[in-house]
Amino acid sequence: MRHFAATPIAERDLQTLLEAAALAPSVGNAQPWRFVRVRTPAVRAGLAAHVDAENARAAGGFADEARREAYRALKLHGLREAPEMLAVFCDERPAAGHGLGIATMPEMLRYSCVTAIHTLWLAARARGIGVGWVSILDPAAVGTLLDVPQDWTLIALLCLGYPAAPSETPELERRGWQAREPLADRLFER
Repeated sequence: MRHFAATPIAERDLQTLLEAAALAPSVGNAQPWRFVRVRTPAVRAGLAAHVDAENARAAGGFADEARREAYRALKLHGLREAPEMLAVFCDERPAAGHGLGIATMPEMLRYSCVTAIHTLWLAARARGIGVGWVSILDPAAVGTLLDVPQDWTLIALLCLGYPAAPSETPELERRGWQAREPLADRLFER
């Protein structure tokens, strides 16, 4: 989601979303997610400028001119319009969990953060709130902009708000970039 109405999210609703996310399952009950609510206008502007620069750089990666122009025509973030912005980080050394479940798969901490994001996303959609995941960025630069500890890893930069125009069809599909593909193409049996 990239097009947001100007309607703010009620503080209680945002807290409800965060509380739902905090109930997500996590490896060893480590709860490694760290939410940074971005409220300072200058920080928001800095993040938007950073993403715009990365977006321009990414456009140059398409060899095909038609695809490059199609890419440039897409609105790939709502950082300036979204009423709320959350950065989700993974604490790579959480005290909680005592290392359970990560000896052979340390990435499970990051997967746990994704479950928290997914839980937040479902709770948001149930309330008519949209979520956009911004991924055209340099995680280290975002960490620096948000002044977080070095051992936190960026998992997501999320825009939250009410949709400007609700739709059941994802924008990238509506704009002809990529349609949803059949589950049968993604399901395997052995």
